[in-house]
Formats: sequence, C-alpha cells, structure tokens
Amino acid sequence: MRITVLAAAAALLVTGAPVALADVGVPRIDWQACGPEHPGFECASVKVPLDYDNPRGATTSVALARKPATDKARRIGSLFLNPGGPGGSGVDFALGAGNTLSANLQGRFDIVGFDPRGIGRSDPLHCFASTEELDKFFEGMPGFPYQAAQERPYFERYRSLGPECRDDQAIARHMSTADVARDMDLLRRAVGDRKISYLGFSYGSYLGATYANLFPNNIRALVVDGVLNPELWSSGRQIESDRIATKEEFREFLRNCDEAACVLGPNSEQRWNALLASVRAKPIQLGDQLYTYDAVISTAIGAMYNPRDWPDTATLFDQLSDAATLSVAAEPDYPNGFDAYNGNVCADIEFPRAFEAYRATARYAEAGSEFGPAWWWGNAACANWPVNHDRYTGPWRTRTNAPVLVVGNHFDGVTDFRGAQAVNRQLAGSRLLAYAGWGHTAYGLSKCATDHTNAYLLNGTLPPVGTVCPANPNPFLPATAALSEPLFQPTHR
Repeated sequence: MRITVLAAAAALLVTGAPVALADVGVPRIDWQACGPEHPGFECASVKVPLDYDNPRGATTSVALARKPATDKARRIGSLFLNPGGPGGSGVDFALGAGNTLSANLQGRFDIVGFDPRGIGRSDPLHCFASTEELDKFFEGMPGFPYQAAQERPYFERYRSLGPECRDDQAIARHMSTADVARDMDLLRRAVGDRKISYLGFSYGSYLGATYANLFPNNIRALVVDGVLNPELWSSGRQIESDRIATKEEFREFLRNCDEAACVLGPNSEQRWNALLASVRAKPIQLGDQLYTYDAVISTAIGAMYNPRDWPDTATLFDQLSDAATLSVAAEPDYPNGFDAYNGNVCADIEFPRAFEAYRATARYAEAGSEFGPAWWWGNAACANWPVNHDRYTGPWRTRTNAPVLVVGNHFDGVTDFRGAQAVNRQLAGSRLLAYAGWGHTAYGLSKCATDHTNAYLLNGTLPPVGTVCPANPNPFLPATAALSEPLFQPTHR
C-alpha cells in the first residue's frame, strides 16, 4: 500500500476568487450505452473550459457515467457523486455502486459519477510514460521514511515529480478543486438541474465544501461523509489531524480486540508496540513476503478504512509477532491515481520547498503517533510544484440556500470527527449527523446513517439536532460479519 496522503505545515496566503459561470457555454451531453459489461448505464464525455479565466479558450474533457432513474414518474433529478482521493474515479464509482445507490433512493435519481479533470478518463495527467516507469519511480523507496538516512533520498525523489508532471501538460496547471467545482456546476446545468444534489465521500467532502462556498445558492441537497476540515486541508495543516486521528481509531482496534479475545490479545497494545520495535530494527520474513516497518504501519492505516478488515489484520499482526524472533533480514494510459492525487493536491496547497521543513514536520508528526510520518512524507511531491492561481482557499464560512448534511464517525482514522464538527460550524444552517463507530465514512456501513442520508437526499428531511447513530457490534465478533459491506473502499482520502 503506497501512502501518498496529504498534510502539511505551511500557513496560507491568497484567497481564490469565485469565477462567474453565467457566460460559459453549457455543453450538450450525448449519452450512449456504456457497453454490455455495464447494462443499464450510460456514458459520455463533454468539453469544459481548461481555464475559467478564459472560458472561450482551450478545453479539457470530463468523462461521465450515469444510472438513469428507474422511477421516471417521480424522478427528482441527478445525484452527483465523488468517491474521494483526490484521484478517485467517479465513473468507476457510479458503475460499481450505481445500482445500490439507485435502489437505496427508490430509483428517483439519475446516479451520476464523473472523473474530475486530469483523472481517469478525463484527459488524465501522466507523470510517466508507462507503468514500468511508474514502478521504477518507487524502486528502492520505502512507503515513507522511518530512518534518518532515508529522508533526504525520499524527499529528492518525490520532489523530482513536479517538473516531470508539469512539462508539456496543460492539464497539470488547471487541476485545482475549485476548477472541479466549477466543472460540476457546469455539469449540473448540462443535465438540466436547477439546483445540485451531491453525495461526496472523504476528499469528496472538500469538493463539496468548495462547491458550497463558491455556489451557495445552487444547492438542493448536499451530503459530505468522512469530512476534511477545509481550513486545515487548504492551508497545508492537515497533519494537525493526521498525526493523531489514525492513532485514536487504532487504539479502538486494540481495545475491541482485547474485549473480544481476538488472536492478537489479550495484551494487544503491548504486542503491537513490541512488533513495531522488532520490525523497525529488522524486517520480518513471513512466508514469501518481507515486512518492513513502513509496510506494517501502512497495513494498519489501511485497516482503519473498514472495520470488516480488522480480524484479518489482527491475525496478520499475530503471525508477524510470532515470526519476529525468527525474522531475517508501456503503455502511456496506465491508471493515473498516483499522478492525479499529486496533481490535485499540489494545485490546491502551498507546501514547504525545503527539505529541512519536511524533516521538522515529520518530527512533529511522529510526536503525535507512529502513523503521523506515513501521512506526511508523500507531500514532498509538491516541494517543486507551483499551486494553481485559480485554487480556492476560503473563506469557508457561508450560508447555503439549503442546509448541508455533514456526516462524521467518532473514530475515523482518515478524516477524523473534528473535521465534521468544523464543517458543521463553518456552513451556517448545516446539520451534523454522528456515527459512534469506527471506519472511514458511514454511508452503507451504518444503517442508521444510511437511512438518515437517504431521507435527506429524497425529501430534504434532516436528522434531529444531536443525532448520534449507535456503533455497530464489535468488529471482532462473528455476528458483525452479517453487516452489509460499505459501498466502496477508498484508496486515498
């Protein structure tokens, strides 16, 4: 698992100004069947302005997919989706989850996913000529530096991405979240909706907050689930959350493990700390796989996305603990998730330029928890990458024409509950829905949170103030296996 997630230590500077879209031509969407492998779905690609400061100039393409409403007599409109990332494909999300979402919402929406500019099928940013070149970039590099000697080589390797990605690729200079929000408002007009309905997860909460602040009068229903605090994210201070958020959920992982007498218990925290000390000193061989310290940390972070993975993860850590005493030392259109993540993040956020600043923040991150450095170091890709002049950096405090539903989990190790509380404070009139359990995002994981979200999207019905959905049963107990799978498994935020 490659951890290229965001955070930073620089405070922010300029404030992006909204761009009026009234004079931008509305594209016509020519929907066609997506193909026999996706029955009932329609796909399209439209042209949007590359630079909204020059709306009649160059264009870039945005790919879409939709599951048309099945209850046409009671059709409400389109529900736009974003699965997170940045770098996640909204097209893949719609194709994969569209049937379930449509059924949850009584067939009354066209379920619409789009690949944000520069991502997936939408004129993708490519930093490498082939998958082989991408793999070569990671050769010899840890998932994140955990020894002092690794820090400078890691920084220089990631710093080299800036010029490689920017050269001769116009899209690299126009991948800010604000531009994606402008695209989304243009798509809203293109599908004929007077106001937008939106469901965004993880990084999609940042896109939702950006849209709400740029277009506060264009909202019918807007849900953000697994919420980033935009004031932290846009200012490069997300590490203030990341350095402790994963630890908070991971301590719940250990507590639930001991409570359910899982294989890593009964003293799971002591075994975890001993495992880290052992693997930091020397990698652990388990079967055909060599586990380094960064791989163990990354595995733990990955498990925090979905509590259904906790029993298998505990089993792996148990096996690694037991093995510790025995350990010994092409094509240009490859999937561009890594490139796109950096293209969007570096467009949005001004990170430090100097190695010393990254090293100092890594110490701050590590003081928060063992997981902090894993979230921080990937931002070195932005050390030689200028921000987009059209990015939006606030203000984040506005009142929307319709209330926003903000959904947050008490123990979300990726986007912590404090982010949801912050957005609830920032968006006047918004409503906070809490889930008292674990994992990243609540829709599809908590029946209570899912039902409240569906009611809001369908009817505008908000949960009562102070609503807290109860936690699901202990993830280590067999009965928990009967719970439904979440709609998706985010790959980044």
